[in-house]
Amino acid sequence: MNKVAIVTDSTAYLAPDVRDELSIEMIPLNVVIGEDSYQEEVDLTTSEFYKLLKETEKLPTTSQPAIGHFVETFENLKTQGYEEIVTIHLSSKISGTYQSAMSAASMVEGIRVEGFDSEISCAPQGFYALEAGKLAKEGADATAILARLNEIKTSQKAYFMVDSLQHLHRGGRMNAAQLVVGNLLKIKPILHFVEGSIVPFEKVRTEKKAVARICQLLEEDVTTGGTYEVTVIHANRLQSAETIANDIQSKFDNVNVGISHFGPVIGTHLGEGSLGVGWYKVSQ
Repeated sequence: MNKVAIVTDSTAYLAPDVRDELSIEMIPLNVVIGEDSYQEEVDLTTSEFYKLLKETEKLPTTSQPAIGHFVETFENLKTQGYEEIVTIHLSSKISGTYQSAMSAASMVEGIRVEGFDSEISCAPQGFYALEAGKLAKEGADATAILARLNEIKTSQKAYFMVDSLQHLHRGGRMNAAQLVVGNLLKIKPILHFVEGSIVPFEKVRTEKKAVARICQLLEEDVTTGGTYEVTVIHANRLQSAETIANDIQSKFDNVNVGISHFGPVIGTHLGEGSLGVGWYKVSQ
């Protein structure tokens, strides 16, 4: 039985106690605000970030971890006696983090490193890391873990709405034409990931309608049977997230609903006020 380590990056936004319980290593991405650079979830908490975001005139920038950080982590895990590593990261279409991890893997000898491109981010990325951590703890090898992650990918969905399109456009995640149309119509676009890229799903006029539509999409899945893991995600809007989570939990008896957040790196691109819901089928 191989000893398997699980690595993910900070944009999974897993709580430190959860990471500790499942022995999940976390590699932080970086946020630059003004003249200062921070490692998210290490030097900068989410609440601190949104406070600074209100105080800064210039939009923060983000960057992927250095390859050396991955190399050091992989080497340390090898020293600890691990024989395999499964490293799980946010979509390679929106960040170079996955590529950095794979470049680092090619530099480390004596341990098998398998990468998994989640093709998403935030709590849905965290779903993969949590499942991998549980399986590794139970003694599964890297091949079995990757098979399960790919199985989850077939049922996983996530939709989110932003309060303003400006952050996505300025961060290069939405083109100018989409921005102009959105601003002219004063819409609240529902966005989702398609093959790892953020694209519009539907355009609605109000936040209330956007949330209702996302919950309708969830209902279409959960009413087909099976059990589901659901997470409501928010950008400094805990009370709104709690209301949505409570509504979902009270409506369906085959779901487990949690709450997560859009941290500094993803919050830079979505902006404060964003809300989302992600889910996947746990069992038939």
